[in-house]
Amino acid sequence: MITPILRIFDYDKAIEFYVGYLGFQIDWEHTFHDNAPIYLQLSKGDLKLHLSEHYGDGTPGTKILIEYKGLKAYHKELKAKNYKYLNPGITKAPWKAKCMNLVDPFGNKLNFNEPES
Repeated sequence: MITPILRIFDYDKAIEFYVGYLGFQIDWEHTFHDNAPIYLQLSKGDLKLHLSEHYGDGTPGTKILIEYKGLKAYHKELKAKNYKYLNPGITKAPWKAKCMNLVDPFGNKLNFNEPES
């Protein structure tokens, strides 16, 4: 299994986006002391992401491709939340997949793809 590490700069904004909006759950968090950067794992079903405030962990603006079953239902769930910073749509990709492209508050790009059957 490969788990991407995405760079973040604000814990509260990351939680608002990934947990509040996208529906991930926090599996665990780690910090060396109260004023140190945080490192955490999030999951949504089988999908796992690591988020890090540590310098050198990931590059802002990273793009990841996520194969996701049930993309239409997930899209509907996100639209119902009426998130003020993002209004994603679903497009058809030339590689015969439905795609929903999101950008997190730190410029990381999450491209959710569901291959057409």
